[in-house]
Amino acid sequence: MVRPAAALEVREVTPATWADMERLFAGRGGPSACWCTVWRRAPDGSRPQRGPARHEAMAGIVAAGTPVGLLAYDGGEPVAWCSVAPRATFVPTMAPTDDAAGPVWSVPCLFVRRDHRGAGVMAALLDAAEELAHASGAAVLEAYPVDPASPSYGFGGRLPFFLARGYVETARAGTRRHVVRRPLPQRTPRD
Repeated sequence: MVRPAAALEVREVTPATWADMERLFAGRGGPSACWCTVWRRAPDGSRPQRGPARHEAMAGIVAAGTPVGLLAYDGGEPVAWCSVAPRATFVPTMAPTDDAAGPVWSVPCLFVRRDHRGAGVMAALLDAAEELAHASGAAVLEAYPVDPASPSYGFGGRLPFFLARGYVETARAGTRRHVVRRPLPQRTPRD
């Protein structure tokens, strides 16, 4: 039985939670082919091209302390992933470079295990991504969803989900992905 999203625990991926990310990604239906490195460079600056190299690259990124994302847990078991990090940590192919609003964080990928889909897990992860980005000084959170009927790139989410949450389309990234942004609350000196 899937718990409501409110009962999920969300944790940042760090060296301490790396084994949980490995377990989720390597599990049935997990994103082990890409290891969420398509828009990232390995610590040595290379762009890993295959599964094992991508796994090693992500392990190195996490070990270096670079923010990579969040995991959602149900009863201690990792069930979902949200890639969220400063846009500057990604390869510059995703979106425009106008950062006049301030530091921008990006959400290029979301993955929810099939047995937890439809329970609000993605919304809980996006809430946590917004909180993490805000706490880290971001002024804007940006994502790259596709239209509901898009045959590919669904890992970035669907456009109506983001629009319903107050994101505004600002550009296109390629022919399928929309660039949507949401300003985050201004930080006050006591934040």
